[in-house]
Amino acid sequence: MGLREFIKEYFLGFWDYETPKVMVVKNRTLGVIYRGVQFLVITYFIWYVFISQKAYQDSETRPESSVYTRMKGTAVLEDHILDTVEYARPPEGGDVISTILRREVTYDQRQGTCAEHFSVTNANCTTDSDCVEGEVNFESHGRRTGRCVPYYNHTFKTCEIQTWCPIEEYAAVREPALAEAINFTVFIRNSIHFPKFKVLRGNIKESPNRRNRQRYLSKCHYDEEKEPYCPIFRLGYIANKAREKFSELCRTGGVIGVFINWKCDLDLDPSHCKPTYSFRRLDLRKDLPSSGYYYRFAKYYSKDGVESRTLIKAYGIRLDVIVHGHAGKFSPIPTIISTVTAMTSVGICSIICDWIMLTFIDKNEVYSERKFDDVSKESTEPISTEFCIIGSYGSNHSDLSEGVPL
Repeated sequence: MGLREFIKEYFLGFWDYETPKVMVVKNRTLGVIYRGVQFLVITYFIWYVFISQKAYQDSETRPESSVYTRMKGTAVLEDHILDTVEYARPPEGGDVISTILRREVTYDQRQGTCAEHFSVTNANCTTDSDCVEGEVNFESHGRRTGRCVPYYNHTFKTCEIQTWCPIEEYAAVREPALAEAINFTVFIRNSIHFPKFKVLRGNIKESPNRRNRQRYLSKCHYDEEKEPYCPIFRLGYIANKAREKFSELCRTGGVIGVFINWKCDLDLDPSHCKPTYSFRRLDLRKDLPSSGYYYRFAKYYSKDGVESRTLIKAYGIRLDVIVHGHAGKFSPIPTIISTVTAMTSVGICSIICDWIMLTFIDKNEVYSERKFDDVSKESTEPISTEFCIIGSYGSNHSDLSEGVPL
């Protein structure tokens, strides 16, 4: 066949009409496979689409949410009593809150000149010519004066800088960690609104009596099994659920995510819409140089008429409260779409059984001959087949009994 004839045959064949032909094959093995595949497909769609995914529901995945947090607890540091004002940041609460676990304090810093730290690049020197006046290094603590001076009480020298003196690396005092912080509590109040369904929910246990609710909140601590609806969490519990050692967090600090998940089936009463909590470390792991969480702040005061400050480097736990919400409710449109999709997918059973019948079963040539017919206007031979109603449409119907044509 030449290229011209091939193109012509392909073009003419493109306009042919194909219609399904129903052929009854009385083969027990093929019948068992067909019904078995049908059962599996229907079972899968009923479980996955209607039970697991609830595809019959209209859903909303972007709710409106608000979070309020409050830290509570008291710690003893040597002769000082620390309360929430001193260790909780920010004091007004929000979806991010942190608490100080350990401090490094540099007392009585004043504006002046002092030796640069020896770890800074090109800070070590022997003569004044090694220090460039007015130079500010990216790693430096201040501006160089051009002088080479002894490094505090040591024999070696570094370049002199103008800054807050003495520098932190030399004069910082490391305080012990707040051991009591493991029992600090954080109150997390979360409200969530699904505007599509006009449903507003909160994570605090409902109570008709305000006094009873306050009494409950004053005593409860969240526990996944015993107190799942209490919004008060111990820091030790959060660290444990995030698989972190609290002693290591005191040393390096860390950022932990508190995930509040709302998955609400609004076909039930809205009172069944309740949150679940999970906890996970968010910052880089503790074995990396940039891991942990810390920040600096200063307390300024005047001493002998000179402005002074106390510099504090605080290591702590930062809690990021992250809210996810999903709500669903019955709707006829997604139900119809899902049902039609499920019914259409049952057609894969016929495709699988046709492939088995035409490939593996004995006398497959007989099946193939009876399954595919070419009918044209020029055909003069009568078609010796029956016609029957299958479902809601008429189809060419023939019967095969174990491979013997009628």
